[in-house]
Amino acid sequence: MMMRQGTRRTILGILAAAFIGLLATSSAMAGGRDPAVPAQASTADGAEELSAVDAVILGVVEGVTEYLPVSSTGHLIVTEKLLDLGRTDAAKEALDSYTVIIQVGAILAVLAIYWRRVLDVVQGAIGKNPDGRRLLFNILIAFSPAVVLGLAFGDTIDEHLLEPTPVALAWIVGGIVILAVVSRMRNARTSGVALEALTYKGAAVIGLVQCLSLWPGVSRSLVTIIAGVLLARLSLAAAVEFSFLLGLITLTGATALIAAKDGSAVIDVYGTTTQLIGIIAALVAAFAAVRGFVAYLNRRDLTSFGWYRIAIGVVTLILVATNAGSF
Repeated sequence: MMMRQGTRRTILGILAAAFIGLLATSSAMAGGRDPAVPAQASTADGAEELSAVDAVILGVVEGVTEYLPVSSTGHLIVTEKLLDLGRTDAAKEALDSYTVIIQVGAILAVLAIYWRRVLDVVQGAIGKNPDGRRLLFNILIAFSPAVVLGLAFGDTIDEHLLEPTPVALAWIVGGIVILAVVSRMRNARTSGVALEALTYKGAAVIGLVQCLSLWPGVSRSLVTIIAGVLLARLSLAAAVEFSFLLGLITLTGATALIAAKDGSAVIDVYGTTTQLIGIIAALVAAFAAVRGFVAYLNRRDLTSFGWYRIAIGVVTLILVATNAGSF
């Protein structure tokens, strides 16, 4: 009964309430702070310490938004501003790596929910499941374009796009796109093909479209779901599942890369406790968000997400224009 009541509430309301609460909390903290005292304690090398509360907030934001069509990277960038984190170059560098590493929680959530499908893929990799092998190839095909472009332009993206204004613009454009195509996607619940029928060409198209999500705020989930339905002719359920599975390998690759490159440095700055807190918070939040999102789409479309993206994009632009807080 509790699950049914939860799925009746729109995810739009949940996300909006969470961000309004976060904004109010950060404003209250700023209002009660002595301007001469920094918001976060700093280590000797200039990197901020991360409190347990901050770790929970970042973990929840990561987990809730990772698989929804709203962009986890965009939400984390804005959340960091609201919490007044990453105020120095050293702090920002450590924080960027931290928010990637806590994606482990989101990865574990999808593994827990889709373990049977993941098992099919593993069996396919060792030649024991033809459908699993085909799905594995499709995931790898879709995964490849973003890897190539990410490695080629990652530094440029980090330098120019990891700011609230580009994120806000991507949110608004993505919201308009949702509202423009949602009517064409409504019939996909029944008219599209199953995941097993996805062609290699369809997977390649989804992979190319996924490259758009390298712009923070676009949302990997959004573009892969839309591409899966409108271009690869998948059913909505199949497109959502493929988006989650593609996200699984994408997140795993990104997290492994950052962990190998910067993991020891993040531990030196933040220790292990705050990372575990962030991972656990992301795990719980992502598990609930994925289950709720799938149930939501069984009865409703993406319209609410379109309006939500436009709303938070406009609010973020206003915050930037008025120099509110640390924006």
